[in-house]
Amino acid sequence: MLSVNTNMGAMAALQSLNQTQNELTTTQSHINSGLKVATAKDNGAVYAIAQNMRGNVAGYAAVSDSLNRGVSTVDVAISAGQSISDLLNELKGKALAAADSSLDTASRSALNADFTALRDQITTIVQNASFNGTNLVDGTTANFQALASADGTKKITAAGQTLKLSGTIVTMKSTSTISTQSKASTMVSTVNASIQNVNAALAKLASGSKKFSIQATFVSKLVDTLNAGIGNLVDADMAVESAKLQSLQVKQQLGIQALSIANSAPSITLSLFR
Repeated sequence: MLSVNTNMGAMAALQSLNQTQNELTTTQSHINSGLKVATAKDNGAVYAIAQNMRGNVAGYAAVSDSLNRGVSTVDVAISAGQSISDLLNELKGKALAAADSSLDTASRSALNADFTALRDQITTIVQNASFNGTNLVDGTTANFQALASADGTKKITAAGQTLKLSGTIVTMKSTSTISTQSKASTMVSTVNASIQNVNAALAKLASGSKKFSIQATFVSKLVDTLNAGIGNLVDADMAVESAKLQSLQVKQQLGIQALSIANSAPSITLSLFR
């Protein structure tokens, strides 16, 4: 039926063109943003899942920072422990030399001066072995805890080791000397015990550092996996979108031509009256 009031062909062509235009707009948006799900309106369920995963990624970024601080804090403590161990070895040598009964007074005094200088250096090292305000070798921090999970409920702990003088690890006192042959002889065994204790403490610190490092590596890999998962959910396949864009552009041109033809149909009515 020919009608000048209602053009069903034009309306159908217009609806088809509008649908094509909407699809074209969506495809162009995917190409511009690189995302097939950029907002909740694109796909509410997928967007919610992706946002939850992004929250986990943000949480693990804080976990990674905490673990890295833990590694640095323990590594500073280990460096201090190694220096103290080296100093104790030197102190042992001084004590052994001073324990020689044939040593003259001047030599013993010189050895004692060196001994006390090295002894005091242990205190200096302990006092300065801090990272970000935390000192694991001066007895002020029993344990250092780092985050291990994105929700903050799980933590990893490294135990502090008190390496200051007159402690249970370094048993040599802050007033110890080797000014006499007798004191020097006694000091040899004291220093020997301290060396063994410090080395055991270093092993414990190293174990704590390793725990932090292993967890930090795991978190890094986990974040990469989560980011890949988010990408699988929301990233647009650019090859597919490119092909779809070309297809829709052709479809758009055809739709425009179809609408033009449909709009010209009523003019056929005029020929009936000629």
